[in-house]
Amino acid sequence: MTTPESTTAATTATVSATQTDTAVVTLDTPIQRGEQTISTVTLRKPKAGELRGLSLSALMRVDVDSLQVLLPRISSPTLTKFDVGNLDPVDLVALGGEVLAFLLPKGQVQDFLNA
Repeated sequence: MTTPESTTAATTATVSATQTDTAVVTLDTPIQRGEQTISTVTLRKPKAGELRGLSLSALMRVDVDSLQVLLPRISSPTLTKFDVGNLDPVDLVALGGEVLAFLLPKGQVQDFLNA
């Protein structure tokens, strides 16, 4: 049975972290690695160990240096620090927004996504 909540989640433009521990982001500017082209990146919700050495407040500010450390730990295909440093700013903000959504309490995620 389809509920209004599942229908809303299914129709969100970029798959968000509202009800899952993963998010898929379609890149506006794909990453080119030799002959491989990466056009979508799947992020998974980080565990506490993957946040080691990082400031949560910096991640909440979507700090570029912090994202360069965290994204390689939680992305598939795995992005390198070099890949993150060369992302189109639009794509960096999209990935950072999903990271931020992972760090918010479940009750606040939908408010964040609607803002």
